[in-house]
Amino acid sequence: MTEQSYTFTNAIVRAPGRNVVGGLRSVDVGQPDFDTFVRHHRDYVAALASTGAHVTELESLDAFPDSVFVEDTALCLPEGAVIMRPGTPTRLGEAARITPILKQFYDDVVTIEGPGSIEGGDILTSEREILVGRSQRTNVQGIEEFRQLTAKWGYEVREVNTPPGVLHFKTDCSLLDENTILATKRLAQSGCFEGYDVIHPVEGEEACANAIRFNNLVIFPANFPMTATRLRNAGYEVREIGNSEAAKLDGGMSCLSLRFSPVCQTSSNGSI
Repeated sequence: MTEQSYTFTNAIVRAPGRNVVGGLRSVDVGQPDFDTFVRHHRDYVAALASTGAHVTELESLDAFPDSVFVEDTALCLPEGAVIMRPGTPTRLGEAARITPILKQFYDDVVTIEGPGSIEGGDILTSEREILVGRSQRTNVQGIEEFRQLTAKWGYEVREVNTPPGVLHFKTDCSLLDENTILATKRLAQSGCFEGYDVIHPVEGEEACANAIRFNNLVIFPANFPMTATRLRNAGYEVREIGNSEAAKLDGGMSCLSLRFSPVCQTSSNGSI
């Protein structure tokens, strides 16, 4: 097992297509505005690139409205990549499309074959273990196959429960550094983060729990000022990015990218 951290050399994003406004959502809170979505996405990509990482921008996929949420399709570890098997049948094609992309970065790319399902939004990787939350989209069979595939790289996989009514495990949490997790109280009270330091969002700002630590930045959804201040006071460099339109589709900061530092990188240049 290669030690994990929040330092990344690469990120992969996929441009939102006009069909993104028809994407899946657990609760209808209004139609996303496409132009605003695109502007927020550009700001997000710029934040990733500002840290010195190489950002690969993939073209939009017209056949897949949810394909902008590229994190659900794979987990990228230093040693290799695991192609996910999304829990929604309409998203299975997205996972197939990411495979040839990741083979440009990795010599070792493995695939969840099923029958179980698992999505990247349910996986939190720390320096000591991989936590996988059972959810509406990730089940026991998917977690077990994932465990078997990552065992050859020396990873310990720990299954945890996602609170009822929460789409993904990482909807309610994110890794801030090797010892610290931003998590809602409803998730942390389960005891799944025992041994970690936990920072809670300010009451009423729980929707900001999905952020990403990317190199020197905590890339954080805009309009949660009290929690942003709490993180800055804890010593983090917070970059606030608009997320209002992605949030209408259950999307957060982590959903919009794959982030990785491959140990054995094959090749990667330019946009695809």
